[in-house]
Amino acid sequence: MAETYDVIIVGSGPGGYVTAVRSAQLGFKTAIVEREHLGGICLNWGCIPTKALLRSAEVLHNTQHSKDYGFTIDGSIKVDAGGVVDRSRKVAGRLNGGVSFLMKKNKVDVIWGEAKVTKAAKDSEPAEVTVSKSQKKPMEPQPPVPKDVKGEGTYRAKHVILATGARPRVLPGLEADGDLIWTYFEAMVPKEIPKSLVVVGSGAIGIEFAYFYRAMGAEVTVIELLPRILPAEDEEISKFAKRQLEKQGIKFHLESKVSKVEKVNGKLRAHVEGKDGKVQELTAERLISAVGVQGNVENLGLEELGVKTERGTISVDGFGRTNVPGLYAIGDVAGPPMLAHKAEHEGVVCVEKIAEIPGVHALDKNRIPACTYCQPQVASVGITEEDAKEQGREVRVGRFQFGANGKAIALGEDQGFVKTILDKRTGELLGAHMIGAEVTELIQGFVIAMNLETTEEELMHTIFPHPTLSEMMKESVLDAYGRTLNA
Repeated sequence: MAETYDVIIVGSGPGGYVTAVRSAQLGFKTAIVEREHLGGICLNWGCIPTKALLRSAEVLHNTQHSKDYGFTIDGSIKVDAGGVVDRSRKVAGRLNGGVSFLMKKNKVDVIWGEAKVTKAAKDSEPAEVTVSKSQKKPMEPQPPVPKDVKGEGTYRAKHVILATGARPRVLPGLEADGDLIWTYFEAMVPKEIPKSLVVVGSGAIGIEFAYFYRAMGAEVTVIELLPRILPAEDEEISKFAKRQLEKQGIKFHLESKVSKVEKVNGKLRAHVEGKDGKVQELTAERLISAVGVQGNVENLGLEELGVKTERGTISVDGFGRTNVPGLYAIGDVAGPPMLAHKAEHEGVVCVEKIAEIPGVHALDKNRIPACTYCQPQVASVGITEEDAKEQGREVRVGRFQFGANGKAIALGEDQGFVKTILDKRTGELLGAHMIGAEVTELIQGFVIAMNLETTEEELMHTIFPHPTLSEMMKESVLDAYGRTLNA
């Protein structure tokens, strides 16, 4: 007879494993199904290893500019691509082991294989999940399969939560070949740093890799279909980021697309078409396709069960519920924003709603922060100034420059600014947008403020420590009301 659980979660990325932990904490008998590696894309091939790569780029940059801080380093600085990649993989491996530990600690059963929901829950009958041998070809190096896991077979659960994540979106003609054309998978484990590189797409993934490879010495050109880079960010932030990245030597072709790619003598020739229809050819050693991701909705049994999907993701409400009773979806497979921290919170909300905990609130996507880990860093939450205008809102906008902040100057990181959007009538903080050193750490202050429905008066009367970068957050709010103190 098939083993029965209260909750089965399909996929062990940040959304899946966090949901499993919370489910177990709530007293549910819980299992998690994984076909490839605990921790999912984020821990193994996304968020974490890329930040390790970017940290190496930051260390290299600081070393190259050591004279600015009073140091002289004799001799040339050489990039060891293998060493950089090895450190990144070790970081990922350490966290992969951490997820395995969390499953054991919380008594969550790990089922190894590929899951398909073969029967929906009905009345008092639980859903059925069939687990078969994975057909997914793993990336290398592959973390070891945890010990003491369960395998192929049929399992039953009252509630099934799909957390299968997403994969790189592939455009016709830009299919990764593992050699000259890369997705972010291949871009994270280069055997050597290419001398030249074309990056297609200027969202967070594209810009982070453009920055990393430029810092490592490659000549980098970014192709973007839209009129500006980082198109999801506030326009002022986007323009400032482009100027700073251009100073580092990155080239941009906006309102352009790659119409054709030719492989010639071990190199690529990209045909770049501008909005005027004119085509120019760019030659490079490698090309990274960073045009977004698409949900892993295939082979889950969705069509047979009548689960509604939209644009390649599963349709859900604010609690992760699909149109099929007992079946839920969270994280990337449940639609944008496709961010690990959104997946984690979405999973907690979902399972707490299942547990009927009083006061559980539906996910508010307007309060999800976004971060890009290039240099300078970019971080934001809430609406942009353009959003406010489109919504017909009357707002106050405040700005404060890094160049007027003592800590930023002392760090040698005086390029950037903080921008805040506040409702003119109520003083409610509607959005915050930042570019500069460590803003990916600072943004959470604004996220908390928005979650507590903070007004300008409360922010103005909050004491920020001195000297810190965080002082700029308060000064930006003060600026919106003509009261800035240090500029």
